[in-house]
Amino acid sequence: MLLSIKSWLFETPGKDCMASYAKSGDNRYLEQLIALYSNDLYHYLVTQSNTHLAYDVSQQTWLKVIEKRHLYQAQTTPKAWLFKLARNTLIDEYRRQQHFVELDENTHLAAQNDKSDLTSGNSHIDNLNIGSSNISYKAFDAALKQLSFVQREAITLQQEGFSLTDIELITQSSLETIKTRLRYAKQNLKRLLGANNEQA
Repeated sequence: MLLSIKSWLFETPGKDCMASYAKSGDNRYLEQLIALYSNDLYHYLVTQSNTHLAYDVSQQTWLKVIEKRHLYQAQTTPKAWLFKLARNTLIDEYRRQQHFVELDENTHLAAQNDKSDLTSGNSHIDNLNIGSSNISYKAFDAALKQLSFVQREAITLQQEGFSLTDIELITQSSLETIKTRLRYAKQNLKRLLGANNEQA
C-alpha cells in the first residue's frame, strides 16, 4: 500500500498524461501537462502576440483543455493538440479585438502589432541554416517580428521540435502550404538579418 501511495505522489510525468487526463479528469494529470508544456506554450504565444495577450491566451487554453479533454484522441501528439487549442484561442481573441492577422502566404512580410513584445532569450537560431553564427537573439527576434503571422508561426513551431505532420494539425494547413511558409520565412530571415549585419 505504501509503495502505491508513493508512486502516485511522485509519479514521473509521462507522454501519455494527456490521454490519462482525457479519460479520468484527474487533476494530477492536468498538473503534469502544465509542468511539461506551459513554458513552451507561453513561448509560442508570445512570439505570435505580446506578453500580456500570451499570458491571457495561455490561461484560456488551459481552461479549454479542461472543457474539451473528452475530444482528445490518444493517437494525437499531446503537445500538438494543446498548441492547436492555443492557436485557435489566439486567433479568436485577435478577431474579438478586431486585430487583422494575415493567415495566407500571399504576403511575405506583413505589418505587425506595434505592441509586440518578444522575449529575446528563448528563440532558437542555431538550426535554421541562415548563417546565424554571429547573430544575436535580439537581432533574430527583431527579424522574426517582421515576418507574417503564418511564417513566424511555422518557424516557431519547427523550432519547438514539431514535425511537419504536427504543424499540419496545429495550423490546419496542408503539407505543401507549411513547406511554402517555412521556405519564405527562412528567405525573409536571411534577408532581414543580412540587412541588419550591413547596418551594424
